[in-house]
Amino acid sequence: MTNHQPSTLDPQLPYRAGWIHFTNVAPILDPLVLPPSVTAITGVPTEMNEALLTGRVDIANISAVEFIRHADTLAALPDFSVAVLGPVYSVNLFHTCSLPDMRRIALTSQSAMSVALLEVLLREWGLSPVLERAEGEAEELLAAGYDGVLRIGDSALKEWYGVVGPFTDETIVPEIPQTGRGITVTDLAEEWFKVTGRPFVFAVWAYRKDNPPPAELLKAMRSARRSGIGHLAEVSARHALKLGLPEDVVQHYLWNFRYHLEEADRQALRLFADRAVPGHAELCFGPCE
Repeated sequence: MTNHQPSTLDPQLPYRAGWIHFTNVAPILDPLVLPPSVTAITGVPTEMNEALLTGRVDIANISAVEFIRHADTLAALPDFSVAVLGPVYSVNLFHTCSLPDMRRIALTSQSAMSVALLEVLLREWGLSPVLERAEGEAEELLAAGYDGVLRIGDSALKEWYGVVGPFTDETIVPEIPQTGRGITVTDLAEEWFKVTGRPFVFAVWAYRKDNPPPAELLKAMRSARRSGIGHLAEVSARHALKLGLPEDVVQHYLWNFRYHLEEADRQALRLFADRAVPGHAELCFGPCE
């Protein structure tokens, strides 16, 4: 993280980006070459959310719920997202009993988005377990007495595969089991789709309305996205090595993502906003008045 800096409304200062570089955005960020007028830092979701809201960076791929909560001051790029239609594999509720029987759910270091999605789904299911902060991997926390554990990101993807894998040549993707070793994995994005029939948008690329990104940054991001999607096997192989997962598992994971914030994604995001943040300001997919 960088120290507080003056606003980049001064054209002599660099435009500052804050990237959350999980595997799910690798097709955009891995090939990205920043123009000379832009600098970047990386961090976890909570750090980048805070950096954007306090002005330490000017643009960030933040959780969509933070964009919704601050829609009065933030706009989202109109053609960038991190979304899925159905399962996501990396926003998981691990549990050892049925959903209606859950009494205590552990929330490890999560993005605000995953917690908000869990809360929306619990209301849809008519459930009200106690949500508690606790650190550790899913199996450790389940063994410690929690009925469920919410995990996100690359660690959740690895823990999911640890429960439901390994896969064989005979594994049929739509029929991947979601249980193993007495643990069930409920994919929250898939549950959202079952409830609404809509995609789920986990993140947008947000910036302050009074300081939109320079055209050269948008051009570089679009070029990077084309390259990353066009070389998805190479991106997957590189990150599979980092994660210690099979290449085909990571490739399947990345195939699922929608990176363009299409109209269906915008409608789904507005629906989620209404359910998660009643009374929110109107969402702006820039440029904004």
